[in-house]
Amino acid sequence: MRRIVVGILAHVDAGKTTLSEGMLYLSGRIQRLGRVDKGDAYLDTHDLERERGITIFSKQAVFEFADTEFTLLDTPGHVDFSTEMERTLQVLDCAILVISGADGVQGHTGTIWRLLSLYKVPVFIFVNKMDQPQADRAALLEELRAVLSDRCVDFGAENFLEQVAMCHEELMEEYLAADDLTASAIQEAVFKRRVFPVYFGSALKLEGVLEFMEGLARYAKEPRHSREFGARVFKISRDEQGSRLTHLKITGGTLRVRDAVSGGDWEEKIHQIRLYSGEKYEGVQEIGAGAVCAVTGLTRTRPGDGLGVDVGARPPVLEPVLSYRIILPAGWDARTMLPKLKELEEEEPALRIVWDEQLQEIQVQLMGEVQTEIIQRLIDERFGVQVQFDEGRILYKETIANAVEGVGHFEPMGHYAEVHLLLEPGERGSGLEFALGCSEDILAKNWQRLILTHLQEKTHVGVLTGSPITDMKITLVAGRAHKSHTAGGDFREATYRAVRQGLKEAKSVLLEPYYSFRLEVPEKQVGRAMSDVEKMQGVWELAPSQGETAVLVGSAPVVNMRNYHKEVTAYTRGLGRLSLSVEGYRPCHNAEEVVASFGYDSERDVQNPTGSVFFINGTSVLVSWQEVKRYMHVEPFLPQEKQGGTRRGSASVPAGRFARDYDDYEDWGYWDTAANRGKKRAWKRGRVGERGRDTAFQGQLEEPREQYLLVDGYNVIHAWPELKELAQEDMDMARTRLLDALSSYQGIKKNRIIVVFDAYRVQSRTVAEVMDYHNIHVVFTKEAQTADEYIEKFAHEHKKKYAIVVATSDALQQVIIRGSGAALLSARELKEELEAARERAERAYLKGQKIRRVSLEEDLPPEVKERMQGIKHREG
Repeated sequence: MRRIVVGILAHVDAGKTTLSEGMLYLSGRIQRLGRVDKGDAYLDTHDLERERGITIFSKQAVFEFADTEFTLLDTPGHVDFSTEMERTLQVLDCAILVISGADGVQGHTGTIWRLLSLYKVPVFIFVNKMDQPQADRAALLEELRAVLSDRCVDFGAENFLEQVAMCHEELMEEYLAADDLTASAIQEAVFKRRVFPVYFGSALKLEGVLEFMEGLARYAKEPRHSREFGARVFKISRDEQGSRLTHLKITGGTLRVRDAVSGGDWEEKIHQIRLYSGEKYEGVQEIGAGAVCAVTGLTRTRPGDGLGVDVGARPPVLEPVLSYRIILPAGWDARTMLPKLKELEEEEPALRIVWDEQLQEIQVQLMGEVQTEIIQRLIDERFGVQVQFDEGRILYKETIANAVEGVGHFEPMGHYAEVHLLLEPGERGSGLEFALGCSEDILAKNWQRLILTHLQEKTHVGVLTGSPITDMKITLVAGRAHKSHTAGGDFREATYRAVRQGLKEAKSVLLEPYYSFRLEVPEKQVGRAMSDVEKMQGVWELAPSQGETAVLVGSAPVVNMRNYHKEVTAYTRGLGRLSLSVEGYRPCHNAEEVVASFGYDSERDVQNPTGSVFFINGTSVLVSWQEVKRYMHVEPFLPQEKQGGTRRGSASVPAGRFARDYDDYEDWGYWDTAANRGKKRAWKRGRVGERGRDTAFQGQLEEPREQYLLVDGYNVIHAWPELKELAQEDMDMARTRLLDALSSYQGIKKNRIIVVFDAYRVQSRTVAEVMDYHNIHVVFTKEAQTADEYIEKFAHEHKKKYAIVVATSDALQQVIIRGSGAALLSARELKEELEAARERAERAYLKGQKIRRVSLEEDLPPEVKERMQGIKHREG
C-alpha cells in the first residue's frame, strides 16, 4: 500500500478543519461528523481550540482510501500560528490548500502559497463554501490563476485534459500524440508542480469531497525513499504524563524500538514508537519509510533536525515580529520561571524566550496578540502561573546596501587568526547565506570549515540598533593561521570581528516588518479606510467589490497596523473585517526616529566588538575598526576603490557578481541621514595620516600589564562533563584535577592564576582562606561571600593595575564582569585554551628535540653518519 503524507492548509475560517472532518468520515476513519462550531471536531483536541473554534496546534490522523494510506496533518490557519504551519511543510509529500469560495484568495493564502513554492510541495486546491450565494466558480478559477498560478486547472471541467496539456510542453506532446493523458503523466506533472489540480465543493455538506479524495488518491505521487535509515523532526510535544514526544517522518529505511539514532554529535535510543490519530495512538515495534510517528526516548531533538542520513530542514522563513516583556505575579522570581518557559519554547519554536541580563527580565518574541493570549493559558495550565505581557515592541532587522570586505584579526600573545569576509546585499527575504570563496593555498580547508561554523553559530547584529542582520551573503575570501599559535577559539574571535568591521564600513539599512492586508468595509466608509492606510504609511489598491462591501488590499508597517482591527470594528460598527499576514521586512519608514529611540552605541557593545587585536611592539593592542585594514596581514580581496564592486574575473567570485543595482536599499536606507553622515565624518577625522603606522599609535598604547586569570572553580567543574561526572563521586578529586590542569597551563602561559571556590556556607570563616597550589593561588571565600562576589570585587579594585580575564559560564556574572572592564572566557573556551596551550608546548618541545638531534648528528664521525643513514633507509 502506498504511503502519502498530506498537509491541509488555509487562511483562517476557510473551512480547513471541516474538510478534514469530511475526508475522515468518507474514508470510514470516524463514524460521525464533528463540527468546529460545536467543539467536537476530531482533530481539534485541545480545550483552547474548542473554545475559540480555530486550529492552534498541528495534529495528525491516519486513514486509508483507494489503496493508499494517508497521514493527514492539520495545521493552524490563523496568521499568529503560521510558524506551526510552516514547520510541517518540511515533511509533506503534497498539500491541500483550502480556499473560501465566499472570500477568494485572502491575505494569508498568499503567504502559504509562497512557502509551498519555497519548500517545493505539490499542491491540490479545494475551493470550499461553494454553496454560498456569492461563490462564482468561473470568477474564482480566474482569481486563482491570476493570484497564485496560471497552472491552476479545474479538474471537474469537461476539457480539463486539454487545460492540463497546456501547462507544459511534455504534456502537450503526449496529448497531441494520443489525444489523451495517462494518470501517471498527470501524477508526475503534479509532483513537479507543473499542474495544480482545483476542485470545488462544500465541505460542510460533503459536496465534491468524495471527488476530491478520488483525485487526490489518483494524482498524488509517493516519493522515493532511501534504504538507509533517515528521519526528520518537525515537532516536539509532551503527553498527559509529561513524557517528551519527538514527532518525525521516516524518510528512509526502518525504525525499531530500542534502535540507537544519531543527530550530529549525540546518540540516543528509541523507547516507544507511537502512531497518533487524533487524541489516540497505537504503539508499534517498528515503522517504515514514508510514515509519520511520535517517539519517546529522545531528549536532544529540535524541530528541523535530521536523524540518520537525513540532512534536516532549512531554517524557517517565518519569524516573530513582536517582542513582549513577561510580567510575573508577586512572589515569582524570573530566574526560577526561565527554565519552565524554556521547556515550553522547546515545544513551540516560534515562542522565542530571551533573557535580558541587563534588565533582569524575560522577553518573549511572538507573531501577534492572539498568540499572547494562548501562551498565557498554556503557562497557567502547565505551571500554574498567571503571567501578563506588556504592550510589546517591534522586532527590527538590519542589512547593507553595498558590498564591503570585513577584516577581523585576533592576536593576543600566543594566539593568531585573521579572517577576511565579503559582505554583499542579498535579495529581500533571502535571510543570511554563508559561503566559502577562499583558495586552500591561502587557508587550509579545516580552518575554512571552522570559520563557516562560527558564522553560522551566532546571531550577528547590526551597528544601527543592534538588531539581527539579514538579507546578506557573507563569503570567506581570505584568511591566515599560524602553524604554532593558532587555536580553534582564535578564529571565532577573528570571524565575529570581521563581520562587525565590515558592517561598520558598509551603508547600513534598518528594516521593519510589514503586514499584507485585506480590508473589507461598507462602501460608504471606503474613503475613511483609504485615508487610514495612507496615514499608516501603507499602500493599497481596490479589489473587486462584494455587493455593497468595498475591498482594499495592500501592505503597511506592522508598527502602524498591529492594532488597527479595533478601529475597523469601531467605525464600521462591526461590519468591517481586517485580515493580516506577515509579508516580510522592508526598509523602515521612520529609520532615524527608530535608531534614535534605541540609543545603541556599537562601539560600546562589548559582546560584539568592532575592532581587532594585534600584537604590536611586544604587547597586545586593541585597534579600532577604522584602522584594522592599515594593520592587517593579508592582502585585501577588494581594492579600496572597488568597495561596492569587485575585481573583474576574480577566481573566487564570478565576474560581474556586483554589477547588480542596490538603489532599492539606497533610496530607502538609513545611511543618508544626519546621524550617519556624522558617523562618516567622524570616521574620516579618525583616520591615520601619512606619517606612518607606528606614529599613529604613539601615546595611545598602554604599557603591558601583568595578566591575571580568575577562575570560578565550581562553575567550571559543573560545566566540564568529565569533571562534573567525577564531582558526583568525589568533589575533592574533581577540584584537584582542575587545579592540576590550571597549574600546567600557568607553567606555559606564565600568568597569575587565582581559582575561587564558594565557601559561603562555612560558618565562622570571617576572612577568605588563601593558599598556594604549586604555582597558582586558591581562594575559599569567607562566610556569606560567594565566588561571584569575590571575583567581582577583585576585578573592580584591580582593573587599572592588571589585565584581568575571568573564566565563568554564569550569565549574570558575565554581565557584571563586563561592566568592571575585565575580559571573559566561558568554561568551554577555557578548556579550549588549556588544550591549545598544551598542544603548542608539545609542538615546541618536539621541534626542539628534532633540532637537538640534528645538531648531535652533525658532530658524529662520517662512518657513523653513513651507518645511521643506512638504518633510516631500511626503516623507511
